[in-house]
Amino acid sequence: MQRGSTLGQVPAETAGHREAIDNVRQTLGTIILGKDDEISLALACLLARGHLLIEDLPGLGKTTLAQALAKVLGLSYQRIQFTSDLLPADIIGVSIFQQRDGRFEFKPGPIFAQLVLADEVNRATPKAQSALLEAMEEQQVTVDGKTHPLPKPFFVVATQNPSDQIGTFPLPESQLDRFLMRLKLGYPNEESERALLTGTDRRAMLADIDAVIQPEQLEALQSAAAGIHISEPLLDYVQALVRFTRESPDIETGLSPRGSLALVAAAKAQALVQDHSGVFPDDVQAIFSVVAGHRLKTSSGSSYRSPSEICRHVLDSVAIS
Repeated sequence: MQRGSTLGQVPAETAGHREAIDNVRQTLGTIILGKDDEISLALACLLARGHLLIEDLPGLGKTTLAQALAKVLGLSYQRIQFTSDLLPADIIGVSIFQQRDGRFEFKPGPIFAQLVLADEVNRATPKAQSALLEAMEEQQVTVDGKTHPLPKPFFVVATQNPSDQIGTFPLPESQLDRFLMRLKLGYPNEESERALLTGTDRRAMLADIDAVIQPEQLEALQSAAAGIHISEPLLDYVQALVRFTRESPDIETGLSPRGSLALVAAAKAQALVQDHSGVFPDDVQAIFSVVAGHRLKTSSGSSYRSPSEICRHVLDSVAIS
């Protein structure tokens, strides 16, 4: 399929969003150096109303990226440091009995922010990790039978260290599935690392960054992303990719319907970030690994061991009709 195919046009109201998206990307690029692709994917994740998991070694800028996203997007921000003794109440809050009034009063936890950083999420026990499930899926928390809505927009940006490091608890599949994307930042290139060594500390720079857009503009961008056109042939391609993951002998657990919905939402947001007139095959391929990699489970006899390898195998095996 060529880009000249009948893909429809971006709704007229999205034309005014180009400058806002470019400003966000450029500002983030002054903090996280040499990672333009990763920045674009992180932004696409939030524009698709998804939660983001950043997995990599310590010291590569995972936390800094989350903080920069909150600052640049003008979002209220809370950081939760996940540790082995963290309790669900430390995340969502508790009801405290007020003796003077003779009633319980709910004291909200740090989950009540527009962007919540779950730092080193896999260092907490599964019980603490599970406190995020309702919040991420339904944008609310329930305490003592009472439901409390979370702020809008609401995002969880979680960081995790590689699972082979000491003191980590693997995220269960149900938790991983709540994250629209899983990114890796990787080491900086030499030019970017030299700029880090000779320039201002990036965390110090965060204090001087102003919001580029406001939450209301972010919600407008999210609506614009959802309105990006995706053609029937592109939907055929997405379904062919999903079907291959379910039928391949190299894959034990393929993509669920939630996974296929995630592919479409992420591809639309990627198309908006890249200023495309609709969803192109390039957009689907750009987001496939970060959307599908943490949802696929390879079979024991497969020669493909890493998520990136199995995702590349899927993309190479499915033709674009």
